[in-house]
Order: sequence, then C-alpha cells, then structure tokens
Amino acid sequence: MKKYCIDLLVNSVEALSKLHFLIRLTDSTPLPDMLPGQFVEVKVENSPKTFLRRPISINYVDKEHNELWLLVAAIGDGTRALSRLQRGDKLNCMLPLGNGFTLPKDKKDRFLLVGGGVGIAPLLFLGKKIKEIGGTPTFLLGARTAEGLIELDHFKALGSLYLTTEDGSAGDKGFVTDHSILRTSRFDHIATCGPKPMMTAIARFAKEQGIDCEVSLENKMACGIGACLCCVEKTTDEGNICVCKEGPVLNIKKLLWQL
Repeated sequence: MKKYCIDLLVNSVEALSKLHFLIRLTDSTPLPDMLPGQFVEVKVENSPKTFLRRPISINYVDKEHNELWLLVAAIGDGTRALSRLQRGDKLNCMLPLGNGFTLPKDKKDRFLLVGGGVGIAPLLFLGKKIKEIGGTPTFLLGARTAEGLIELDHFKALGSLYLTTEDGSAGDKGFVTDHSILRTSRFDHIATCGPKPMMTAIARFAKEQGIDCEVSLENKMACGIGACLCCVEKTTDEGNICVCKEGPVLNIKKLLWQL
C-alpha cells in the first residue's frame, strides 16, 4: 500500500479514563485506505524529551466522517503531549504502515479477538471489517481494573463481548486466559494484541487447540519503515524480520516463542 506523510487535523481529544485518550483526526481530502492491524508513526510536538516519532495502532477508521481514531495511553512524555492536543491542532502522521490482520474469506468463520490493556486498539477496526464481511466477531478484553476497560459500547455494537479484570471489578476475575469462553466455545481464528505474556499464553492455547492465530507485536518501532532495526524479531526460519515492515501482525507459526 502507498504510504503518506501528512498533517491531519485534530477533530477531538476525549479522555476515556485517567490514562486513556481517544484522538480523532481528519483531513480536507478523503483519508488513505488503511487495514486493521496497521499503524501510524506520529510526530510529537511540544515534548522536548521526545526525539523520535511514536508508533500508534489504528484504532478505527470512520469513513462516513472521514476520521482516523488513535487510542493513546498517556504513560510517557510523548504520549502525554499527545493527550494535550486540542481541536484544530495538526498532527503529522506517516501512514499506513506495516501489515495488518488477515481478513476472513468466509463469513461463517468464527473469530475470537483477544485484547489486553491498550492492546485492544486494533481489534475495534478488525471487528468492524469482520462485520462488514458478514461475520460476527467475539471480543474477549482484559484489564487490571474496570477503569481500564474502554470503548465497550463500540465493541458491543460489533459483536459478542466478554470481559475480565485482575481485581474482579468487571467481568470475570482473572486473566483473559482464565475466561470460560475459551473452554465452552470453538473458534476458527484468533487475533490478539496486548502485553507479550498475554499474547504468548493465547498463542499457546491456540496451538494446543489447532486454531489459526495471529498476534500484533508491540516491539519498539522508531522509524516504521525497516531502517533503524530496533524492532527486529527472530522467526522460525532462523532469520530476523523488522516488525514494523513485515509485521506488526504475524502468524504464530512464524514466531520463535516458547510455546
């Protein structure tokens, strides 16, 4: 896909929790085509400690309103600066970058989308695409507390939604891998994004059950085009790949994880 470096206009910045912010961006012309699982490299202004662009997953693309949504967890100087953006500000973005999730060829395929923390971000857009094809995705989302479960109304509008929290304040108590849906339902495909321990556990489950599984890696990605080599991941063919260029979405069969 063709890549662009453009200044997008901030439509709004909405606080979803004390930590999470949703930035809606638009342009005077139609936004480029994007796929779920791809990401954006944004240039952070007004943050003297932030020298490099920040990679952010594409949370959602609203064609009707010509909007790109970015879900940001304000945990560092760069992301806190992004959370302070105001309506009318401009944000320079390189997009769309990387390869996304494999979309279903058969609407009858059963998809389980598993997200943890801010890793839920790319699953909303993926769920939208699955529904457009005629499928009904199942979402399994986890967080430490209920406050970390965000955008729930958007997920509910697309498919079945199951929740877990580590403290039991919402949904089932425990991790996503503890949820009964993994034992009571059968799926053809799993897509997951979140903390690596969570993705590793989901990948192990998928392998044991013979379920096709893709993960969206969150390696540090400074350039987004495979030049800086800071996001290298070893693969099963004993080679190295740049996650930003050949990922961030990869089938678990390619990953040299201890499954």
